[in-house]
Amino acid sequence: MVRPLAVDYYALLGVVPSASDDEIKRAYRRMARELHPDSTGGDSAAESRFKEVSQVYEVLRDPERRARYDRYGPDQMDSVPGGPFFGSGLGGLFDAFFGGMNGGARRSGPMRGADAEVVVDLTLTEAVFGTRREVAVEVPVACETCGGSGARQGTTAIRCPDCDGTGEERRVRQSILGQVMTTAPCRRCQGTGEVIPSPCPDCRGEGRRVEGRTYPLSVPAGVDHGSTMRMSGMGAAGPRGGPAGDLYVHLSVKEDERFVRTADDLHAQLHVSMIQAALGTTMAFSTLDGDETVSIPAGTNTGHVIRLRGRGVPHMRGRGRGDLLVEVVVDTPTGLTKAQQEMLRRIAAERGEQVAPPDEGLMTRLRSALG
Repeated sequence: MVRPLAVDYYALLGVVPSASDDEIKRAYRRMARELHPDSTGGDSAAESRFKEVSQVYEVLRDPERRARYDRYGPDQMDSVPGGPFFGSGLGGLFDAFFGGMNGGARRSGPMRGADAEVVVDLTLTEAVFGTRREVAVEVPVACETCGGSGARQGTTAIRCPDCDGTGEERRVRQSILGQVMTTAPCRRCQGTGEVIPSPCPDCRGEGRRVEGRTYPLSVPAGVDHGSTMRMSGMGAAGPRGGPAGDLYVHLSVKEDERFVRTADDLHAQLHVSMIQAALGTTMAFSTLDGDETVSIPAGTNTGHVIRLRGRGVPHMRGRGRGDLLVEVVVDTPTGLTKAQQEMLRRIAAERGEQVAPPDEGLMTRLRSALG
């Protein structure tokens, strides 16, 4: 059994702990090429380091082993049930350089079309209650002239002579283990196993043409900004009659002037006057469902929250809806008349509250200064 290395695995590969699988694979391939005995002339130190990086990659390439390393560290890896240091450790080397012993799954036959993407803008109301839209895209669709086959009318495709209809090319590569047989898609037929001697004049043997398409989209209630919906089989048609890819619809919810969404709750503000806040009142508040009567208790201060249950966003996973949280904002009156100011001063005097003296005007202040 190979003992775990008492080093930082991520630092040894020159990546950060949050590195993606592709970043780890690229780092390993780069270091393996530099340290391989064939590249270093048999240097023993380089060979030892090559074995270290291979051992580290064997751990980090496997999600379960990587999670155990992140949790326990290198010192305790061999004591963890199902630890990562059993076996020959050759799988990582083949995966990194050859994509597996057999070169991946066989691709013979028409290839699947590419996926397509589109962005749909929604209002907050549409996101909360759901809506129906028409989605317009331009994607490759099956050629009507040849029916998607790519062959001129009256002709058909024939077996590819280079791969004998398998859609694969076998290649022999030299590795540290000797000669390794790998497979790859046939370059002549692109993995389909067939070639077209007489292509369709309209699509030139592609079997598809780019055209505009419109599809109905049903947006469910409760979707959020950044959500993605998949419309199966509505992407690009595959070449030469291959199956179509999918259409991914990215939803963009516009900001609302009155409501702010947090998870499945909505937040809003309600402005009231100082007198309404002091004495209390009831008033109408417009929600996405219509007007609601809210009660402002006497003595309400700014920041008081009124919760309207079930007036938020529908739960995508489960029943019910979130709440609408209305924050009260008490407005200080401005532009008071002299009579209104005097009334407030009498109230302040009765309550024993100190306020600024009244503004007597410029001429009165000048007479007082000269007198």
